[in-house]
Amino acid sequence: MEENKTNGNNKRSLKIRSGMTTDGLERSPNRSMLRAVGFTDEDFTKPMIGVASTWAEITPCNYHINKLAEKVKEGVRTGGGVPQIYNTITVSDGISMGHEGMKYSLPSREVIADSIELVANAMRYDGVIAIGGCDKNMPGCLMALARLNIPSIFVYGGTIMPGTCGGRDVDIVSVFEAVGQYGAGTISVEQLKDVEDSAIPGAGSCGGMYTANTMASAIEALGMGLPGSSSMPAVSSRKERECFEAGQTLIKLLELNLRPKDILTKDAFENAITLVMALGGSTNAVLHLIAIARQIDVDLSMEDFDRISRRVPHLADLKPGGKYVMVDLDRVGGAQAVLKVLLKAGLLHGDAMTVSGKTLAENLENAPDLSLDQTIVMPLANPLRASGPLVILNGNLSPEGAVCKIAGLKDTTHRGPAIVFDCEEDCFKAIMEDQVKAGDVVVIRYEGPKGGPGMREMLAVTSAIMGKGLGDSVGLITDGRFSGGTHGMVVGHIAPEAALGGPIGLVQNGDIIEINAETYSLNLEVSEEELAKRREGWTAPEPRYTRGVLAKYAKLVRSAAEGAITD
Repeated sequence: MEENKTNGNNKRSLKIRSGMTTDGLERSPNRSMLRAVGFTDEDFTKPMIGVASTWAEITPCNYHINKLAEKVKEGVRTGGGVPQIYNTITVSDGISMGHEGMKYSLPSREVIADSIELVANAMRYDGVIAIGGCDKNMPGCLMALARLNIPSIFVYGGTIMPGTCGGRDVDIVSVFEAVGQYGAGTISVEQLKDVEDSAIPGAGSCGGMYTANTMASAIEALGMGLPGSSSMPAVSSRKERECFEAGQTLIKLLELNLRPKDILTKDAFENAITLVMALGGSTNAVLHLIAIARQIDVDLSMEDFDRISRRVPHLADLKPGGKYVMVDLDRVGGAQAVLKVLLKAGLLHGDAMTVSGKTLAENLENAPDLSLDQTIVMPLANPLRASGPLVILNGNLSPEGAVCKIAGLKDTTHRGPAIVFDCEEDCFKAIMEDQVKAGDVVVIRYEGPKGGPGMREMLAVTSAIMGKGLGDSVGLITDGRFSGGTHGMVVGHIAPEAALGGPIGLVQNGDIIEINAETYSLNLEVSEEELAKRREGWTAPEPRYTRGVLAKYAKLVRSAAEGAITD
């Protein structure tokens, strides 16, 4: 790598890589191409900054990001760099949910990471600012920035405002649950249509502490987003100012030679996990944070989530398990205020470096204090739960671990007979036809990273269970995963998955399963002798796809316990 060459021009010294593209007579053809897209002679003396945009018209989460990218460009220009916007893909989880399209969601994370890395390395950018909004493009961006290890910042597109229907706030999860309510006969088709029409009022990511807001908060705690960035609404002047500031700050990072590997330390990941626990974040944080850590060989595993969960209290009463959404948290101080509480309690590594060029503790010196007159974030002395709501379960059904979210649950144990399905669609149909009864443990298997392939989210299924009024009386386990909007007694990420011969593939209808979040266990009450017999009769299923991206993904992907990465 070309590193900080100088010739008396300080801005020239910031061209840590782009000189390979622009410098010298032999690069005349390269410069000629760049002139055609707007470069001037002066621009060739400045650091080149890639602005990786996930803009697309396919989802409200990313619908506005083109405008934010332009603000980032302005900031880079003002700071002394020359910016270029380039795009990568996004997949809408909400739109692909509940059908075959969801199989493509998690693989899109890998494509996003690969494409950002490919363009940034081909162009020899000196730094990158990545802007993400929906669930998979956020960790995808971070995976790419970690691999590139050049000065980088992540900008979150921001959270959506809640919709209003019948005098109450509604969001995308309200629509999924309304489908179940209609199936149960508790609302009319006209009421279902009212919720559908009202839930999504404009641009921004799903409003609860679902996966997008969880990952935004985690990324801020990691130090890869500017202070205060994760809580801002998508459609706000504050978000636009943040984008401009990110562009300016990136040039300062070049001057400091501060890179992702300086920021993404084990301490930083522990800070991120701590905030996720306090906020009651999505189970997908386990998958994505492990995946990001694996890009730079940080030793992060399910055991770290288990350890931190046992000591960090759940403080924020946020959806899906609670009452409030991200804009409510923003009004009382945002994620920064919660981080400040956690730091004062000795639960964070305050000396962790951030993209501001300051440590986390230094950033929090001027952070707002939590508003006193509020019920969104509980005090440490009176938490919603004394330990974290993301619980890692081990047992004979999950030798490599499984993830359970218990936020908002009255009962954190469940024991009952298995009702087994080999795909999500069969399970959804059975729920809507009232084949699933109170007391059951629903088993959905062959939906893991390799077996699905793609490790689908089960929001349609879990929302149907809630809509049918079975949320408090039915357990659900899967080698797939859950939307950040899922709640109830559900366990996902079971590893090894069924397609790899994991024990979940040996469960039969009527077997007794116990889910126990108090003892951190998930067990099948079948003897080892019987399981050995079943294992002898088990054969691996044929691949569901033999061509295209899902076939390639199934061949490469690792266990959910390793972040379901493909490299």
